[in-house]
Amino acid sequence: MSGHNKWSKIKHKKESADAEKSRVFSKFVKLIQVESKKSKGDKNSPALRSAINKAKGENMPMDNIERAIAKGKTGACTDMEYVIFESYGYGGSAIIIEGLTDNNNRTAPEIKHILAKRGLKLATQGSVVWAFEKLDEKWRAKTPCKIPADDLEKTEELIKELEAHDDIQGVYTNVNILELRNTKIYGLVEQKHLEDKEILRPEDLNFCVS
Repeated sequence: MSGHNKWSKIKHKKESADAEKSRVFSKFVKLIQVESKKSKGDKNSPALRSAINKAKGENMPMDNIERAIAKGKTGACTDMEYVIFESYGYGGSAIIIEGLTDNNNRTAPEIKHILAKRGLKLATQGSVVWAFEKLDEKWRAKTPCKIPADDLEKTEELIKELEAHDDIQGVYTNVNILELRNTKIYGLVEQKHLEDKEILRPEDLNFCVS
């Protein structure tokens, strides 16, 4: 029985990992198709090149990437639009949620529900983005925000659920990155880049999940 249970656990773990990989790849397919459609398949386009590099970074097979580029180039993909949601998180932190959707009338209420069940809500457009600047296709916090440990844990759970949504491409917050260095979500950020530094500069103190 113990051997059977061990195999069942391994199988379940593999199935979960495969499902997560499939979810991530599906997001990249949408992103690459949209950028390929806009650039007519020009791989030298900064936005398309960035999308391809992100997909490669997640070990997405080149065959999948090339198919997505081809489908976008021919215009055979579903029409998508970029959306940005803004919210004030726990401890007064700021959150930007970027998405790619074929129906914002579906996506917006779903994001609103995720926030509402945690006692949060969408902010008015422009009320949060002022705390960030956009560099290299990513939002970077101008000033890091320090929040209590309990709020850090709740922020982690919120980001995980937002990232799990099929239409969400990236979640960005101005929570102080030093407070998140030992959390699971920090593993998604430029950890090695920061760990190689003996002294952290103010511009290093940015947190993003994408």
